[in-house]
Amino acid sequence: MKEIISTVEAPAAIGAYSQAVKANGMLFASGQLGIDPATGEFAGEDFRSQAEQAVKNVAAILKAAGTDASHVIKTTVFLTDMANFAVLNEVYSTLFAAPFPARSAVAVAALPKGGLVEIEVIAAL
Repeated sequence: MKEIISTVEAPAAIGAYSQAVKANGMLFASGQLGIDPATGEFAGEDFRSQAEQAVKNVAAILKAAGTDASHVIKTTVFLTDMANFAVLNEVYSTLFAAPFPARSAVAVAALPKGGLVEIEVIAAL
């Protein structure tokens, strides 16, 4: 059985997907861009602003699912420019603490709506 997780504290889905799905004691959260849910626009044009908002969006979805970052076991981060990797680590560390979840960071050619970063998570509940 699966349960759909949705919150107004994170941006609404911009396609045919759910913000997150709970199934079999796990949470699978869709990738979060740096979009401010209050405005529907990017939190800023720079990488740091978008990364900070993406982290806030992930935290909001985790909260809506009844959990938090300490239960995240795997993250995947998509960046349009690997030159932003150091800034990513700074921002990422505002949500995740040791022992850190497993993580992949992948350079991509483009992200939806022209975003600079997207973060998805898998958590144990």
